[in-house]
Amino acid sequence: MWKYNIIADMKDGFIKVAAASPELKVADPMFNVGKMMELFDLAKGFGVKVLVFPELSITGYTCQDLFLSSVLQTEAEKALKRYSEHTKGSDMLSFVGYPLSYKGKLYNTAAAVQNGRILSYTAKTYLPSYAEFQENRWFFPSPEENVRLGDGCLLGNKIIHRAGKFLIAAEICEDLWVPVSPSSSHTANGAQIIVNLSASDEVVGKDEYRRNLVAMHSAKTVSAYVYADASECESTSDMVFAGSNIIAENGAVLEEGAFALESLTVSEVDVEKLDSERRRLTTFKMDHDPSYSFIDFDFEVSETVLTHKISMYPFVPSAQEEKKSRCEKILCLQAVGLKRRLLHTGSKSLVVGLSGGLDSTLALLVSVRAIDMLGRDRKDIIAITMPCFGTTKRTKGNAEKLAFALGVSFRTIDIKRSVLSHFKDIGQDPEDLSVTYENAQARERTQVLMDVANSTGGLVVGTGDLSELALGWATYNGDHMSMYAVNASIPKTLVRHIVSYAASLKGPEAEVLEDILATPVSPELLPAKDGRISQVTEDIVGPYELHDFFMYYMVRFGFSPAKIFRLAEYAFGDLYPKEVIMKWLRIFIKRFFAQQFKRNCLPDGPKVGSVTFSPRSDWRMPSDASSSAWLEELDRLGETF
Repeated sequence: MWKYNIIADMKDGFIKVAAASPELKVADPMFNVGKMMELFDLAKGFGVKVLVFPELSITGYTCQDLFLSSVLQTEAEKALKRYSEHTKGSDMLSFVGYPLSYKGKLYNTAAAVQNGRILSYTAKTYLPSYAEFQENRWFFPSPEENVRLGDGCLLGNKIIHRAGKFLIAAEICEDLWVPVSPSSSHTANGAQIIVNLSASDEVVGKDEYRRNLVAMHSAKTVSAYVYADASECESTSDMVFAGSNIIAENGAVLEEGAFALESLTVSEVDVEKLDSERRRLTTFKMDHDPSYSFIDFDFEVSETVLTHKISMYPFVPSAQEEKKSRCEKILCLQAVGLKRRLLHTGSKSLVVGLSGGLDSTLALLVSVRAIDMLGRDRKDIIAITMPCFGTTKRTKGNAEKLAFALGVSFRTIDIKRSVLSHFKDIGQDPEDLSVTYENAQARERTQVLMDVANSTGGLVVGTGDLSELALGWATYNGDHMSMYAVNASIPKTLVRHIVSYAASLKGPEAEVLEDILATPVSPELLPAKDGRISQVTEDIVGPYELHDFFMYYMVRFGFSPAKIFRLAEYAFGDLYPKEVIMKWLRIFIKRFFAQQFKRNCLPDGPKVGSVTFSPRSDWRMPSDASSSAWLEELDRLGETF
């Protein structure tokens, strides 16, 4: 956690944040501030821009009736001043837990400190007075409206700190646990980063509840949430604390820590991504409450190296058990969608073009599940392999083995003669291996499938996946078309994992599934060489793992090419040189813009994830939109290396 020695960053919307749980002595403000300053210096070395300490960190949370002592109040005031002076010359914004005395009342506050001055005091709104907590014995809840103190600082719970495009607000411990948190209002008024100064004691099960609460609240408010908890040094009498620090962003926990004498939990959050998500969600309403006060301050802009993990496979969970659960859920969603279409149409059969590749394999597995759900005979599924010029013995054999292992009907329809006849009709030289040579085969296969479906009272199950739709890697009115496209919202990287999951179930089809997984991805439209696949898709359009990464960040969040490149270089830096990433990103953008006309007339298919291209619901884009601005940005970026 402390191994990085980096400088803070504001580029591309990234900002480094930290939750600090210092070593402390209850009721010893000067000792506590000394430890806080040590963590401040450490955070400064990491390039942290927003540093959050626990609730009442200057005095300790568990002072009880000592809070009413004038001695403790005087020492706390001197300690806060000492901490403030220590921050001079730094643009880091700190939130410090401080008991503020004002007009004869005591308030539990988060003092915002930056560059030697105190900017504000955000007061706690909800004071717990149940079980082990008795805060209303010592403190008053926040004033309903912000008030100006004698030193010019604001006191209240409607305060947002603003540095350019970064808006940061605070709440304190129990404020998060109530039905309507102050941070809900903060975010409705523009705050993207919420800090929580907390002293939440540890009991069995509370850590998981707290973690889920922080994650879900960050998702509901489309915010980054920095939760700093009191360290184990607060443990006294009947309570034990653990310093359960959490940094979350829009539902995802980026970093966390617990059970240490002192700790600093560091990560960076992406405000640009949060803003993008808020723009997308039409139900995220901005409030513009006039009673809010905005306090402006400055951050110094600088570069950094990203530190929290960015997965190479954003569509695929990293944890093995979660991956299995996700695959099972997706198979179920696909099958339920297909089952419903079968019931509605009264179709007597399902027709699947089975090539021996990953996509058609997944479509067949889904078809089998749907038929099984209906209690129908698997022979109602007609799997058809249609060998032609590029078909290899391996893929044709795997198609046949899979069909028999699953117990479905199987047909082999050789289309060579039909395609050659078509070539003769249109004057195509069979030796001319152009796009016409390839697409004629794809369209002939689709014609066969459609006609077999008509003759058997069935429907054609589409096999194309989300990655192919993004790249336009489908023949228009060929494999582009079907009567229900079960894989339409599943990217290629995820297709592989779902088929792998199906193989792990150890059914009679497991062995052939393993060989299908080991087969290179290919449309097999060009003649085989020595019986082997000659046309490997990823050699032509690029690695699907890169394209899925590009697609996720471009479509899901609307990121610029420069930011996508930056993230890809960070995630894939050990696998691909930056020139290679740049090459395939350029190709992705060109193909993505040029092939929208295919996505504008897609057949129905089940939505299973947050990125789909259905023109009826998820993606609307002009077929003739220009890619110039995106490519020009890549040109400018390419000039830097």
